[in-house]
Amino acid sequence: MLSTAPVDRSAAERAVSELYRLAGLSPPRFRWVSSPLTALCTGEPGTADRKPLRDWTVSDSPVLQRLSALCHEPWSTAATAQRLFDQWVSAPLSHTWAGCVQPVLNAAYDGSNPLARKNAASGWYSVWGHFAACRSGPSAPLWDAWEAVMRGCGAWWPGRELCVLSERPQALHAETADDLDRMRLHRDDGPAIRYADGWELYFWHGTRVPEWVITAPTAAAIDAERNIEVRRCAIEHLGWAAYLERSGMRLVGTALDPANRGFELQLYDFSSSRRVLLVTNGSVERDGTRRRYGLGVPGYLTDPVAAAAWTYGLTAQQYSLLAQRT
Repeated sequence: MLSTAPVDRSAAERAVSELYRLAGLSPPRFRWVSSPLTALCTGEPGTADRKPLRDWTVSDSPVLQRLSALCHEPWSTAATAQRLFDQWVSAPLSHTWAGCVQPVLNAAYDGSNPLARKNAASGWYSVWGHFAACRSGPSAPLWDAWEAVMRGCGAWWPGRELCVLSERPQALHAETADDLDRMRLHRDDGPAIRYADGWELYFWHGTRVPEWVITAPTAAAIDAERNIEVRRCAIEHLGWAAYLERSGMRLVGTALDPANRGFELQLYDFSSSRRVLLVTNGSVERDGTRRRYGLGVPGYLTDPVAAAAWTYGLTAQQYSLLAQRT
């Protein structure tokens, strides 16, 4: 799923042909492309009907519909094993698909993806091919073929007579998102994913961002950005302290954080009606550091401790009695 190794075109084409055979169809023509963007923005060369893949709908891909119908649930007689497999294998990998593969396809579509559910299902079926109950019985060849396709290429789109397959990316950078080893795209010094044709995408902890957020975040660019999520990512990358300093915001006051001993609260002017409270996270990150971030608070607050208390719905006195905030 996250491989950057060169594809095995022959193996992938054999596996796809087997899936077509199992669906009762003849082997398709194959068209290899350098990236999902190329696949979706161009039609098949040398044909009269050069309908871009971007315009395909579910009706253009009956193969996935037929194969989905053939993928009967193999776990009906193995409920306990199924629950464990789903918890520790299927669910994390499904989330990894959502965090590392689906965002790339969404970016290539640049809008609504009419095949989103079918694209995702084709990835999840390959995961269930590892379930013991799938490795025997009449449906075993189907699961084997699913797995072989996902092992042999990048994204793929099976049409009625044409199957489009993408090369894998040349580079892919991801991070673990939680304790279940769910992955999401992230890189703090360059594109998180890059293909041989030059198509590249930038991600900050799973959120797709413009190139400048990663390569050249500035206070001016942040202030000019209208997308709230992009602003948040850019500020996190630049650092809240650096952003507040470079943006020229006036420091209203500082105070030791009574609910996070050893760390300071800093209150800044943001606008006539809003202020920003710079705090340090009460819990430690996976890498052992503590994240600093800004919280929006009402403009009438002048005491940093009262501002911190407001974010919890408490008075300053009540907040000061907290043993340790999160």
